[in-house]
Amino acid sequence: MKIAVAADHGGFTLKEEIKEALAAQGHEVLDLGTDSEASVDYPFFGRKCAEAVAGGEAERGVVCCGSGIGMSMAANKVKGIRCALVTGEEYARLAAEHNHANMIALGGRFTAPEDALRYIDVWLGTEWAGGRHDRRVAELDEML
Repeated sequence: MKIAVAADHGGFTLKEEIKEALAAQGHEVLDLGTDSEASVDYPFFGRKCAEAVAGGEAERGVVCCGSGIGMSMAANKVKGIRCALVTGEEYARLAAEHNHANMIALGGRFTAPEDALRYIDVWLGTEWAGGRHDRRVAELDEML
């Protein structure tokens, strides 16, 4: 699977860990920056990753900032994106199963790399339930 990743300075270190692990699992990783811990503005990188997913350049996206909140907000401004802030395995499962999340956001200052990798594995490994959730996801997609 082709997965886009992006981060600001607060999520840079976590993004690098995620990028390595995804590549080791055989995923193609599209790294959209940033490339250091130097201060940058998260909206630019959140949007860049979301546009890559919405435009079909990548199948899924993972964004990281200090808390994950700003990146999730930025990504969700792009039509066709359903980005969930994930703070636990159950959040990751529900994001995929109920919300058909095509992106997730993680907090670099609050999420240990091993936890982040577990959340990503759960998210990628969980099937979209569809059914009663179809209508709600369609309503989300019509909002922008």
